[in-house]
Amino acid sequence: MGPFPHDAPYSKISDANPAGTDGFEFVEFAHQDPAQLRDIFTRQGYAHVATHKTKAIEVWQQGDITYLINAEPGSHAMEFVAEHGPCAPSMGWRVADARHAYDHAVSKGATPYEGPGKALDVPAIVGIGGSLIYFVDQYRDASPYNAEFDWIAPANPEGVGFHYLDHLTHNVHKGNMDVWFKFYGDLFNFREIRFFDIEGKYTGLLSRALTSPCGRIRIPINEDRGETGQIVEYLKRYNGEGIQHIAVGAKDIYAAVDAIAENGVKFMPKPPETYYPLSKERVTGHEEPLDKLEKHGILIDGEGVVGGGETRILLQIFSKTCIGPIFFEFIQRKGDDGFGEGNFKALFEAIEQDQLDRGVLKAS
Repeated sequence: MGPFPHDAPYSKISDANPAGTDGFEFVEFAHQDPAQLRDIFTRQGYAHVATHKTKAIEVWQQGDITYLINAEPGSHAMEFVAEHGPCAPSMGWRVADARHAYDHAVSKGATPYEGPGKALDVPAIVGIGGSLIYFVDQYRDASPYNAEFDWIAPANPEGVGFHYLDHLTHNVHKGNMDVWFKFYGDLFNFREIRFFDIEGKYTGLLSRALTSPCGRIRIPINEDRGETGQIVEYLKRYNGEGIQHIAVGAKDIYAAVDAIAENGVKFMPKPPETYYPLSKERVTGHEEPLDKLEKHGILIDGEGVVGGGETRILLQIFSKTCIGPIFFEFIQRKGDDGFGEGNFKALFEAIEQDQLDRGVLKAS
């Protein structure tokens, strides 16, 4: 996948891509106090660009990223809040033909969502934890929000330089990883591209990273190895399975992270001091500035500089949990298409430390 979702031609319906997936369109959020979501998104560089003509739903954008804030009474989103607290009650996918994608998914066993309170008047099915997956095909020549929303500011502002949705990670109950792998595989022909078995000092997790046929929708699925880890904490706080974090791509991660840190965004604990000097050995030949990496705790992964001078590096940093147990990941891909495998242990132990600091986890 290139740095933008549509560097490549639009995806089409095919045997390999039976639902015609073409990337993420939006992530929906809901909260008992929507002002808190507005504050979070403003700090991350997003702008409120449109408001629904008749409902309490707002469109917030930055680059090619769209977040919806849904505070409409009686909506699916607010019913989700009643069950889960602050949450991400749906995601929208770009597809070649929304009705075809919906019919295909339902024919393969998906549960159609035909209830009231949809965020957009487009086809939707039930996904992880009762959240929804919307299918959007009006995005190529015009915005999908034109019909139902009033624009109050220019669309797709530059913000701090985040410009596309890279992946959405799911947390599931122990034993359910294969259930959701089958869901995405059978319905949409997703395939596994990574498998992780991570062990920290006290806990561990398993993760399967999936990607859509178009390569633009990536869904890592996590489950705990034990009964006291960070996935278990999420499931208890969220009262069920759901989206754990949202990853967005930056054009210049150093500038973007400086900007959001200045705005008050808090990050996961930094890795040990030895992490940065040792990164030169782990990521061969990289020339990323160690002082800039270390300033806020940006992690580096990848093969480094490989044959022919090609660079394969991933830079990433994670916010603290800020929407219930949900957090955000900010990344820059420099030729690396992975998920920071080399950083998983460092991140995992950073989250463990955060759990220890908050008294959720007790050192044994």
